[in-house]
Amino acid sequence: MSDVVVVGGGIAGLAAAWELARGTPGCDVTLIEGSERLGGKITTSPFAGIELDEGPDSFLARVPAAADLVREAGLGDELVAPATGHAWLWARSRLRRLPTGLVLGIPTDVVALARSRVLPPGGAPRAALDLVLPGAPVGRDDDVAVGALVRRRMGGAVADELVDPLLGGINGSHVDHLSLAVAAPQILAAARRQAGLIRGLRTAGTRGTATGAIATGEAAPVFLTVRGGLQRLVDALRAGLFAARATVVTGDSVVALERRTPGWDVRLRSGRVLGADGVVVACPPAAASSLLRTVSPAAAVELGAIQTASVALVSLAYPAAGQPTWDGSGFLVPRGERRLVTAGSWVGQKWPHLDVPGRILVRASAGRVDDVRIADLADDELASAVHREVAAAMGLRGTPVEIRVNRWPDSFPQYEVGHLERVERVERRLAADAPTLKLAGAALRGVGLATCIAGGRDAAARVRSAVTTPSPTGRG
Repeated sequence: MSDVVVVGGGIAGLAAAWELARGTPGCDVTLIEGSERLGGKITTSPFAGIELDEGPDSFLARVPAAADLVREAGLGDELVAPATGHAWLWARSRLRRLPTGLVLGIPTDVVALARSRVLPPGGAPRAALDLVLPGAPVGRDDDVAVGALVRRRMGGAVADELVDPLLGGINGSHVDHLSLAVAAPQILAAARRQAGLIRGLRTAGTRGTATGAIATGEAAPVFLTVRGGLQRLVDALRAGLFAARATVVTGDSVVALERRTPGWDVRLRSGRVLGADGVVVACPPAAASSLLRTVSPAAAVELGAIQTASVALVSLAYPAAGQPTWDGSGFLVPRGERRLVTAGSWVGQKWPHLDVPGRILVRASAGRVDDVRIADLADDELASAVHREVAAAMGLRGTPVEIRVNRWPDSFPQYEVGHLERVERVERRLAADAPTLKLAGAALRGVGLATCIAGGRDAAARVRSAVTTPSPTGRG
């Protein structure tokens, strides 16, 4: 019999609790979430007559952890793929269709790139030089900035107009500081095979889409979601935890972790103290650093050095009558355009099951680590500014009939070059200082839901192993 406390009720913490409660006979699991609700950035609410996600709306299909968890939670029949992968770039005053053959923004079809005219003059010929430029592959153990590699091989236009809007936008980051090992491991693998990115990606047999994600087969979807919104997954996981007799506490946060012999005292803001044999900490880096300050000072310092970015998501509903129509999933915006909006998603086009007759629904994101203008705008000011830009991009007339603003402050960890080495140092330090405490969450190996789910379940498995293996030092 063992007791494990999971700190943090986002998707990583939920996955860890699920793994322990459903896969560890005799394990008493307690999940603690400081807010009043579970799910972290996953939340779904009514908008324009449908249930629309307020945060992430999908997960990568090629990382199986998320789809596997959906199926285990009983929602496998509710998995839905987007209807289109085509997308656009808002550059030089108009929307321009992105070419086929992009892999995370890297063009692998230079003919399609040239014909698209999506890049400014000279951009496509410079990208094609990747096929003939000399150079050595990236070292086996080396990490590099996404921007540095792309600029060296394909030029600044590809880096700034294609790769940064996609990878930088996903991570709220700038590709010149973004770790290739975290943000695009498949591109790093290609760069380790060959100096040339185009040949390296072609050798890997990847198939690109306009938005740059990779599918694994001709009919395989790139992204998946749950019909009715990702909140359904959170609700199903909570129900499954209750069925497995796990304890779920919301509205009461962990303020301290203290060693006892053996195990841990977990102190809550309410004054309660829970005993535990093992702990999974699945909360943002600043909060995790605070909890580890007396447990493993070196690990706490490393975690505390991880910077974060804030992002806002503005949902807009427009009357469809008399408006121009666009095919595709949405558009990206290069930072050089100096727009507030970083991307726009066309809800009904991307997800036909969310199409609202007579309405055009757009989810627009704003905010990056180096663009904090959203913090100075009230919700109504932010909504007005985003509306003006979305209307200008799409040629829409009139004003939205419904608006929703969601802010996600400090929710996007920044993965600088060498980030995975930092994580490995943290985990080595914890293995020495606190072997029955493990970490999970977006701050470690990526912001995607599937990556966070995989990390949560892995942390749970490692805690399970640690609490059943006697420590030679007797330390928690």
